[in-house]
Formats: sequence, C-alpha cells, structure tokens
Amino acid sequence: MVNPHFLVVGLGNITFPTTRHSLGHFMIDVLASRLGAHLSSERSGWAATTSVDIKQEAVTLTLFKPRALMNISGRPVVDMLRKTAINPASLIVIHDSLDHKPCVVSPKFGGSANGHNGVRSIVAALGSNSDFHRLRLGIGRGGLSGADITDYVLGPLSAREREFWSANGSGPDVVWRELARIVEKTVAAAR
Repeated sequence: MVNPHFLVVGLGNITFPTTRHSLGHFMIDVLASRLGAHLSSERSGWAATTSVDIKQEAVTLTLFKPRALMNISGRPVVDMLRKTAINPASLIVIHDSLDHKPCVVSPKFGGSANGHNGVRSIVAALGSNSDFHRLRLGIGRGGLSGADITDYVLGPLSAREREFWSANGSGPDVVWRELARIVEKTVAAAR
C-alpha cells in the first residue's frame, strides 16, 4: 500500500528572508530541520521528501519553498503538485497573515484568498479545484494600514516572533500539531 502523500508549501519572498512576509519559507526550513530532511535546490524552488508517522499512520511529506516571488508562486506550486501526483485536497500552504495576531496559527480549508496575493496566485493557478488547506501564521498589522503595511510585512521579525517561530520555539510545535490534524482528517476522509 502506498503511503498518503501531502505537499507542504511555505510561501515567502526569497529576496526578503527572515521577514514577516517570508514566514512560510522560514517554517519550511524549521520543519525540514526537525524532520532531518535536506531541502535540495531545483528549478522551481527547494524541496525535500520524507516519510513520517502521524497518529500511527505512515505518510509521505514533500516540503517545498517556491523560488518565485510570493505574488507569482501559484505556477510552481501547481507544477510541484503535478510532479508529486498530489491532488489539491492534500496541499497544505503555510503563509503569513495580517488578519491574525502575531504568534498565532490559524488553519483554514478552501475559501477566498483573504487578500493574500500568494494564496490568490495559487487559487488562480489551480483554477476550479482550489480547495486546499492553509496554515495562516499571524503577523498582525502592527497598528498600520495602507502603504505602511508593505514596509511592515517586509520588515524583520521582532525578537519575540523570532523566538516563537525558531526551531527551539513553541511556534513550530503548534504548526506541527495543526499539520498532523489536517493529515489525520484527510486520510480518514479518504478511507
């Protein structure tokens, strides 16, 4: 029997590492480190595939960081879906969220992009079948609006955020619990 396979994508801008907007990329790096998976460079980004046990179920995870800028990351994500033969229901996208307080993880399945251009790009590239999972990592708005938001999201993580999301912080534990919950529900629904 073939293990269930999930594609876990972290969104970010490779030109702005360690910023709030690249929190998805950062989280993929942390997850890869924790799982002992080496991210290899390929044309469309960086990827690693590993097998893990989640709730006593052997599953395969492909971790992926698109090389494309956030707003045009949809095509590389869809290409990786096709390469791994995974349907959108087994896609988990990790991205920053202005609509959630800093250091909060909020899962979501399907629905609108809520103004997130990276998610919007994935939805557009998927077309009619855009029901996929998201783990929204809260960055808040810093009390800002309008043009100041761009500077805020492209600004560095605060010391508190860096500590929370780091490999030794509690953020990756929360992300892993939510990811495991999604995998468990998806595998159960497929039976």
